[in-house]
Amino acid sequence: MCISSRRLQLTLLPEHFAISRLPADSPIPEWAKQGSFFSVTRTDDELSVVCEISHVPTGVQSQPGWRVLKVHGPFVLSEVGVLSALAVPLVEARISLFAVSTFDTDYLLVAFATLSAALSALERAGHTIHRSSIE
Repeated sequence: MCISSRRLQLTLLPEHFAISRLPADSPIPEWAKQGSFFSVTRTDDELSVVCEISHVPTGVQSQPGWRVLKVHGPFVLSEVGVLSALAVPLVEARISLFAVSTFDTDYLLVAFATLSAALSALERAGHTIHRSSIE
């Protein structure tokens, strides 16, 4: 299947999220492990946390205002083009994204300020988006 013709289904999660940065040697804080969706990534340079904004304590280096789109999977790890099929329409619309991948699927974070344009761009590309009653 041509990547550009790939049509995916996504669900917009109802919560609002933040992306936070902690020093690389920080222990994983309890607040980072709350809610139905969170991601914690450690590198030699940082500890990066994606979680609901309501769980992030004051004073943590953080960028609030993100929404999460869950891609309906699962996809096998060798499958090619899933992120590309979603990233290209967003790039063409000049919308930034932050991707989180799991064993089964992918999640796209888009800034709340660009959410409406992002959803429109993805739908114009043929993707289906299931919205919660709260957008």
